[in-house]
Amino acid sequence: MKKLAAAALLLGASVLAGAAAPAQRPDRQDFRELYKELVETNTTLSAGSCTVAAARMAARLKAAGIPESQMTLFSVPEHPNDGGLVVIYPGTSKKSKPMLLLAHIDVVEAKRSDWVRDPFTLIEEDGYFYARGTVDDKAQAAIWTDTLIRFAKEGYRPKRTVKMALTCGEETSGAFNGADWLTKNKRELIDAEFALNEGGGGQSDGKGKLMVQTVQVGEKAYQDFTLTVTNPGGHSSRPVRDNAIYVMGDALGKVREFKFPLEFNDTTRAFFARAGANRGDAMGKAMMTLASDPGNADAEDMVSTDKMYNSMLRTTCVATLIDGGHAQNALPQKVVANVNCRMFPGRSADETQKLLETAIGNPLVKVDQKVRGKPIAKAPPMHPWLIGPIEQLVAKRWPGIPVIPTMLTGATDGVYLAAVGIPTYGVPGPWTDPDGNGTHGLNERIEIRSLMEGRDYLYDLVRLLSGK
Repeated sequence: MKKLAAAALLLGASVLAGAAAPAQRPDRQDFRELYKELVETNTTLSAGSCTVAAARMAARLKAAGIPESQMTLFSVPEHPNDGGLVVIYPGTSKKSKPMLLLAHIDVVEAKRSDWVRDPFTLIEEDGYFYARGTVDDKAQAAIWTDTLIRFAKEGYRPKRTVKMALTCGEETSGAFNGADWLTKNKRELIDAEFALNEGGGGQSDGKGKLMVQTVQVGEKAYQDFTLTVTNPGGHSSRPVRDNAIYVMGDALGKVREFKFPLEFNDTTRAFFARAGANRGDAMGKAMMTLASDPGNADAEDMVSTDKMYNSMLRTTCVATLIDGGHAQNALPQKVVANVNCRMFPGRSADETQKLLETAIGNPLVKVDQKVRGKPIAKAPPMHPWLIGPIEQLVAKRWPGIPVIPTMLTGATDGVYLAAVGIPTYGVPGPWTDPDGNGTHGLNERIEIRSLMEGRDYLYDLVRLLSGK
């Protein structure tokens, strides 16, 4: 679930991201065909098949010379359309642990009647590719697949084994999740020293200028809570104060007003210090002040006025769905609401539930976790041996562009890998515009130059890290 990089907001440094579209290289044409096939394979939960998409990518890998013995197509009988693919590209070193390339191939639902263009036909228009999944996350899935194809065609032999996992279920909480299933059932297939994933990336000013690249070092954990109020009900001509709708309304008002405690970790402290320094305005000064002095109430108040910055500072919970009543002329007997929480790394669903119950302060409102047993988010370390090469390659490809560590306020499948000891990082690469490019919404798009330059950057990064 993607996941716009917070570090990209209103940073001052900028360079032109290329004055003209790059010449079409043969390898880029091959990549374009792969990307088109993946994007045009419907992988929505309602009508698509990740299993088909994974098989199509496996066929391309096989055609490039990667033997079937190094590929594992997987699915389970209960969810035949939610399959995935794991590929192992062997290295020469017996001492170096593998690295893992992770991407999800399922996409958010898209109705043709709502879109200007067919969401499952890749359409090129005004320098952009339009279709569902062009950004989230088929851009990265296609790039990872293409990287291994390029390795095979070149006969490249890395020192470190490179693994790739294309999985399903990231976009639907509570459904079958391929990354989670692999950690619990096929851990040996994906075991790695670290993983590269979505969650980082660049941000443009929307006018052709690349402003920043980010590397995601940590993310929040996703959890839905179900709030339920029940009541005997009765005839609407005899109203009572403990109307279930009113009780729920009061509870949701308490949730709205409750502010979870401010928290910092190494990633967010570095983000606010570096991003603040790049702004050069009053907000930037407040960001730097807060990073060095978390107890500064004035700085916290100012920084918290920005919804993205506020979300990086604490756990957040928000009402997203409500359903109640059974007749227009009757008192409601039951009201149910969904409260969606994004929990700061290290915070559990149990302690978040207790804080919600305390904030609501009414035993008539029952609070339950929609999905139990989800892992606690863990922020990985900012290893210089990993962050260093990321920064070096950005400086080489996009001189003058800052690389800022950021904590994702959304959530990815990286939380499942982190739970079993595989630190996972969202990498720089393709960039998006300030409006989010329609990710999870209508008319999703990606700038073609962004996709192609990001592809080359990520190929270089994987080759560099696998060659060490």
